[in-house]
Amino acid sequence: MRPITGEVIFEDDFSSQEGWSLTETIDGSIAYGKDELTIAIGETNVYLFSVRETPVFYDFYLEITAGPSLCRDLDEYGVLFRVSPTMDYYRYSLSCNGQVRLDRVSGGQATSPQPWLWSGAVPPGAPSSSRIGVYAVGKDMSFYVNGQYQFSIEDPQLSSGNIGVFARSTNNKAVTVNFSQLVVYEVVE
Repeated sequence: MRPITGEVIFEDDFSSQEGWSLTETIDGSIAYGKDELTIAIGETNVYLFSVRETPVFYDFYLEITAGPSLCRDLDEYGVLFRVSPTMDYYRYSLSCNGQVRLDRVSGGQATSPQPWLWSGAVPPGAPSSSRIGVYAVGKDMSFYVNGQYQFSIEDPQLSSGNIGVFARSTNNKAVTVNFSQLVVYEVVE
C-alpha cells in the first residue's frame, strides 16, 4: 500500500554533514557519523531532536531509515514533519517494544491524533532497522514502516514545514538511534 510517488524532490545521504541542527549536552548529543545522523542519549529521561534547516515541504512522501542500537520498552524514535518556525510539528514515533503513534505538538503541548498502536512491522528492541514512511498531502496523512501501511489520519492544523528526526529515553537507560538514507518524493494524486 505504499503511495504512488513521482520524482525525488530532495535527498540526503548525510555524507555532506551539513543542514541539520546538532547539539551536545550533559544528557546527550546529536552528531554526524559515517553517512548518518546519530542521536545518543545518556542514562536519563531526555527528548532530543534535530531539524533540517531547508527545504520547507508541503505535499510529499518521505522515507528515512532509523536504526536503534540501544533502546528498550517505550523508548521512542522517529520523524518530525511540517515543523513550523514556532516549533509546532507532527511527530511520527516508533517505540522499541513494537508500537507506532502520531503526536501533534502545538504551543509546546502534545496531543495524539493516533495513540500507541501495536505494529508487526516494527522490530522490537535493538539493534534493529526500520524504513519509516510518511505521506502528507494537505490534511491527509498516512504512515508506513518497512513498506507496510500502519494508519491514516486527517488533520488540517499544519500544512507545511521542515523535517526532522528525534529520539526519547523513557526509562533512565541509554538510547542511541542512527538515521540515514533520507529521500523525499513528490506525490502523484
